[in-house]
Amino acid sequence: MDLRLRGPFRRPRRLLAAGAAVVVLAGAGTWTAVASDDGPAVHRADRVMDVGGARLDTSYFTTAGGERRPAVLIGHGFGGSKDDVREQAEDLAADGYAVLTWSARGFGESTGKVGLNDPKAEVADVSKLIDWLARQPQVQLDRTGDPRVGMAGASYGGAISLLGAGYDDRVDAIAPAITYWNLADALFPNGVFKKLWAGIFVNTAGGCDRFEARICRMYDRVAESGTPDAEARELLERRSPSAVADRIKVPTLLVQGQTDSLFPLGQADAAAKAIRANGAPVDVDWIAGGHDGGDLEGDRVRARVQAWFDRYLKDDKAADTGPAFRVSRTGGVDSTDGQALLRGAGGDRYPGLESGQREVALTGREQTFANPAGAGPPAVSALPGLGGGGLAQLSSLGVGVSLDFPGQYARFDSAPVTDDLRITGSPTVTVHVESTSEDAVLFAKVYDVGADGTQQVLPSQLVTPLRVEDAGSGKDVTITLPAVDHEIDKGHRLRLVLSSTDLGYASPAAPATYKVSLKSDLNVPTAPGVTTAAAPLPAWVWWLPVAGVLVAAALLLTARRRTAAPAPDPELAEVPLQITDLSKKYAGGDRYSVRDLTFRVEKVQVLGLLGPNGAGKTTTLRMLMGLIRPDGGEIRVFGHAIRPGSPVLSRVGAFVEGAGFLPHLSGRENLELYWAATGRPAEDAHLDEALDIAGLGDALARAVRTYSQGMRQRLAIAQAMLGLPDLLILDEPTNGLDPPQIREMREVMIRYAAAGRTVIVSSHLLAEVEQTCTHLVVMDRGRLVQAGPVGEIVGSGDTLLVGTASPVEEPVVEKVAALPGVASAVRTDDGLLIRLGADGSAERLVAELVRLEVPVRSVGPHRRLEDAFLTLIGGSA
Repeated sequence: MDLRLRGPFRRPRRLLAAGAAVVVLAGAGTWTAVASDDGPAVHRADRVMDVGGARLDTSYFTTAGGERRPAVLIGHGFGGSKDDVREQAEDLAADGYAVLTWSARGFGESTGKVGLNDPKAEVADVSKLIDWLARQPQVQLDRTGDPRVGMAGASYGGAISLLGAGYDDRVDAIAPAITYWNLADALFPNGVFKKLWAGIFVNTAGGCDRFEARICRMYDRVAESGTPDAEARELLERRSPSAVADRIKVPTLLVQGQTDSLFPLGQADAAAKAIRANGAPVDVDWIAGGHDGGDLEGDRVRARVQAWFDRYLKDDKAADTGPAFRVSRTGGVDSTDGQALLRGAGGDRYPGLESGQREVALTGREQTFANPAGAGPPAVSALPGLGGGGLAQLSSLGVGVSLDFPGQYARFDSAPVTDDLRITGSPTVTVHVESTSEDAVLFAKVYDVGADGTQQVLPSQLVTPLRVEDAGSGKDVTITLPAVDHEIDKGHRLRLVLSSTDLGYASPAAPATYKVSLKSDLNVPTAPGVTTAAAPLPAWVWWLPVAGVLVAAALLLTARRRTAAPAPDPELAEVPLQITDLSKKYAGGDRYSVRDLTFRVEKVQVLGLLGPNGAGKTTTLRMLMGLIRPDGGEIRVFGHAIRPGSPVLSRVGAFVEGAGFLPHLSGRENLELYWAATGRPAEDAHLDEALDIAGLGDALARAVRTYSQGMRQRLAIAQAMLGLPDLLILDEPTNGLDPPQIREMREVMIRYAAAGRTVIVSSHLLAEVEQTCTHLVVMDRGRLVQAGPVGEIVGSGDTLLVGTASPVEEPVVEKVAALPGVASAVRTDDGLLIRLGADGSAERLVAELVRLEVPVRSVGPHRRLEDAFLTLIGGSA
């Protein structure tokens, strides 16, 4: 059997004409050579294509060679652009694919309105891109005009993969990730409006006016009423993959996130059932991350997607596509970085959300609780869009962070479980609901309650919203709770909570009283066919018996080589730091922590090292101090290559994670003791000079236990300055300091560099960096984003500070934010901080402000380092 599902599985019709014209506006495009670490050089061609109604910004990735190869289209996430998937495109191209990426309508540099994957717009664009691929000499053809092509992408890009396969029969395999099957079910689950996520959607796109007018009107209508109507559901359903469920007949790898209150696991479950019913192969992978944070397992997922395409596009029968079902499970915490450790579990078939049902008895009388007027205060479950610090990540580590308010919920508990219980799927329960209002809106969730009853964890922070219509006379309702993979330890209890409010959803504003009672036990799926892989024996079990002999031989053979460091570079003898092509990937990690990093630091500079969490700043500093070895590239300090124990490190001082002091000794005694431990002569310490720069004064004679936090920080800085190192490295030196102490620390750094030395400071306080540093290096996801003087990076920008004669009320601020040409508006003490969009202008803004009767007093440019930083590292939703 041909597993690419050709023959009877190929649809005879094609809704979108294969011959539709694509006009390339940029001629041959711009070709760029992209470096490749392990494979052939990848070339990128950037083109703008006119697809009728919009111009799409595209990139085409290939390698040299005359052979034809399969093609892959990769879509990006909502609010992002083609640049977000560049790394995956380069990897696939290096592996022998022709890869085309594009910015969807309304995003990146592409024009047009956002249509939420409208079949007549965004989906039609996909068919025209496939037409273009069919004409490329590098692309393998199944027949004239029909390239061998797969589609991949996450979130918004995952949905277009499913839709592309449904509307164009030339798509041969797909790998959508963390996406939706039915957008109406995702945003209006069980008739309840997911208001927080919907608002994030609109704001991420740049405002309601960036959408098609019909979508904008729909959002305004539902957001105002708080209740989705039939027209809104119909609009979203027509633009969902579920609308073409019977047409998706290609091999499909579904990757869905466990920590995802936007598109939960049930969306992938519905997709898997529908596509498998069409006769196509379907594998399902539940990853540890999602839209609410956690670990997206990027490297592992990309490798599995590549294997999927190798199997179904290259016809590589030996390609290991993994198990039919895989789920990532938390296996403790890494003591070095606090991250959850993951282990995979799998099965030879996808179990769905209901397999291995087990009944768990619940107890509790009939309970009455209130929906308060205005639906406030709301209960808290998930906080959308928090990224790696999301509540879902904490819940995976066993930390209870949800919040229910007394008098606003009913609760029913089980007895302690007698054995460990693994829930894999969606629990169900039937309850009787009665309301003083005609409709009741409830939020159902199942907690894992500790043996002592005090700690309760909401797995993945997920809830099921439920609108119960005609509840005035009472009604039995069966509730399908969120799908999770979570282990209940022996002795723990299960707790069913039905709340009247939730922060992420719209609840009725009118007060009501709900009465709820149990009608069934809690039915819990256990997926018995899914097993966690046994942990492998530690490597040392195997190599320990022969280690002595091998180590002795290795030491003899490599001793001379180990001591021979690279020769100093005389041209860099006066350069404090030169980093060239630096890369580091931790063993077992999903991605590079640092990748191809290059920058230079000169004398007298105070350099700010900036980047979001996970950007690779700390890893870079640890390599700079010789604590860990890079995988590639080099670091030179004053021309000397850095290795652990390099003599040149004596010219480097560092304050990274705070210093430990003996509390009963004075500040001076602590520093003297530290310096004596280095074994260097006392006169080389330059103790008085370091203390003078740190500015501790008479406090040096006092016991450290009497010091404030700010004084301890300055003492730690003084310790790093001992010996007056030519290069001083400070990681978050102002943590825990109050504003006066931060100002003093700023002066310390400036004074130190002014004497002809160099300071590198990593900090999250952007306002302080802007005032302290002369130069900046901005990193994101391990790579250099920009480097240069602070003034050049901050620039003039597109942000205006509008001074007003009187404070601006919040409703007016919202009107300003919705103006054409305005990307955002924030109220300040002095007026408004307004960021203009690409089509905005100051003149037009002032006219609109006058029309809105805003008491404008002044208008001027305003761009801070924070604005520049967010612009440089801004990601997608």
